[in-house]
Amino acid sequence: MDYLIVSVASLFAGFVDSIVGGGGLILVPALFATFPNAHPATLFGTNKGASVWGTGFATWQYSRRVALRWQALWPAATAGLLGSLAGAWLVTVIAPDFLRKALPIVLLLVLLYTLYKKELGYQHAPRFSGAAEQWTGAGIGLSIGFYDGFFGPGAGSFLVFLFVRILGYDFLHASAAAKLVNTATNLSALALFIAKGHIWWHFAVVMAVANVLGSLLGTRMALRHGTGFVRSVFLLVVTALILKTGLDAFSR
Repeated sequence: MDYLIVSVASLFAGFVDSIVGGGGLILVPALFATFPNAHPATLFGTNKGASVWGTGFATWQYSRRVALRWQALWPAATAGLLGSLAGAWLVTVIAPDFLRKALPIVLLLVLLYTLYKKELGYQHAPRFSGAAEQWTGAGIGLSIGFYDGFFGPGAGSFLVFLFVRILGYDFLHASAAAKLVNTATNLSALALFIAKGHIWWHFAVVMAVANVLGSLLGTRMALRHGTGFVRSVFLLVVTALILKTGLDAFSR
């Protein structure tokens, strides 16, 4: 029964994550509910062991149908990997509790801004090119990668928003770009968890298969329905993140 519960959760997480990020909103609570006595680091490591495959396959799927701006995305992915390692190291020194109350407020601002700017993310009109785009992309990757390693919730959605707002991508291209950076940050976090022995391979393998299936379904829907669909899912996921992180922060 445990395998069934976490596999179904992983499938839905892969579906959501492949569109706009936020799959951890589904899979991490499912793992904690199913294994309440397990070490948190082991559950986080098992989550990464599954989700890295979903984001990786989503990146591959998007790259076949969406013209990705690789000259900016490789620096962003590399910076994201390094930032995630730095954040994961810092969390072993400083607890990220101070972010719990700030996170739902920041997410609320992102939601309100996106709702206010009704045309935001509908047109793909990159604002930068060459070195300017590379450095800007690297800055986004480094900052969100650091946040992902240090704290984590909503990292994929933040990536999508920043690629739209700062780089001028539409939501479909931003989601595709975010998958590459997310794959890099997941890999670095997973490497750390593996080194520390915090992963259940017997669950991670089964969950990875389910996550990839969900990812393929979500990517196909995003590609079929386009930017408007991705934007709508983004708004739903950010709203859910606000509710979840708000309850976690202010109900204690």
